[in-house]
Amino acid sequence: MGKKQNKSSERAAKPEFIFQKRNYMFMFLGIAFIALGFILMSGGGSDDPNVFNDEIYNFRRIRLAPTLVLIGLGIEIYAILLNPHKKRD
Repeated sequence: MGKKQNKSSERAAKPEFIFQKRNYMFMFLGIAFIALGFILMSGGGSDDPNVFNDEIYNFRRIRLAPTLVLIGLGIEIYAILLNPHKKRD
């Protein structure tokens, strides 16, 4: 019984994190994609409320920016589900 207590006390002394460096690298990459998508979506308004600006409907705001945000969310999901403890054969 003494040996079991020593092993459990050794485990408690060494904290083990759920995520490793690789997970955090993918998380920051996903955050960068999401931030870039939101930055590209911004702007396109008009200073005068009586004047309509067609710039709000361009490719960058309608297609590119939302695609970057969705790619960023996919990267975030991958980073969370990535198992850093899995051994490669």
